[in-house]
Formats: sequence, C-alpha cells, structure tokens
Amino acid sequence: MSDKATILKKAEFNPKLKTYLVIYTLFVLFTTVIGILFIPFWAVLAPIFTRKYYDRLECELTTRSLRFKKGFIFLTEKTIPLDKIQDLTFKEGPLLKKLGLSILKIETAGNSAQASADLTLIGIVNAHEFRSMVFDQRDKVTDNQSGSSSSENESMTEILSDIRDSLNRIEKHLSE
Repeated sequence: MSDKATILKKAEFNPKLKTYLVIYTLFVLFTTVIGILFIPFWAVLAPIFTRKYYDRLECELTTRSLRFKKGFIFLTEKTIPLDKIQDLTFKEGPLLKKLGLSILKIETAGNSAQASADLTLIGIVNAHEFRSMVFDQRDKVTDNQSGSSSSENESMTEILSDIRDSLNRIEKHLSE
C-alpha cells in the first residue's frame, strides 16, 4: 500500500451546468417569500458565481479512491475510498433532461443513518461511462482485498491453533 494511487480518469463537467445552477437557484428564490427580494441581486451576480464555481469543479477517479473538489466561497474536497462505495444512482428531473444533464449520487457503506448521499455530482459528461469505470475499479480493489484477506485468515488460523495447542498442554500439566 505504499505505492501512490494513479489517476485513471478526470471527469469533465458539462458547461450547461452553469445554466442549471442559475435556473435552479432562481426557482428556489422564487418559491420563498424572502428569496423573492434577492432575485435582482442573483440576476446580477449569478454569472460571476456560477463561472467561478464551474471553474473549480474537479472529480478524479484514482486506483484507490474517488476525489471531488468544488466551491467558490467555501471550498469542499472529499475523497471516498472505492471499497466503501455501495451504490451510484442517477437522477434526472425535467430541467436536467432539458439541459442534457444528470445527477450522480454516490452512497457509501455506513451512511444508512443519513438521508442523503455522501457525494452528489451534477453535470458529468458521459456520466454512465464514468459510473461504469468507478464500479469496475471498485471491483478490482475489493477483489484484491479479498485475496489478501484469505491469506491473512490462514495465518490467523495457524496462530490460533498454536495458542489452542499451548493451552491444551498447560491444562494437561495443571491436571497432573
């Protein structure tokens, strides 16, 4: 495990994602009473914010993990080990379909208590192909781990057998 993970694929994001972010935020602002007051500010600032947000989006599939970076004001970077990924789910709504986008939700082991996915990627180009690559690499990682764990189990069984034999000898000496 001392070898460094290599990048297998860098995901590209569809430029229509900027349009989606503007429209989606306008919809959220319009549906709230207080948000309606902020619509003129968003109309002016949206191109700046969405461009900078889009420029900072990164997603990389490596030999061991999935790394994601996003944010403009608040930078978020998340690394998910491939062996922890349980499912990758697609979501498409009317607006997403109209723009030719989809949402890829990544769920990991141990998040069953949470209602949301561990990672949500919007607007990946060729998302189905990227999803397949993640699953293929995850299978390679988990197959390698299961192979090494069987040899570890054998050595553990051998050690436990030695301990059992030692305890049997000690019991024999104590009963004499």
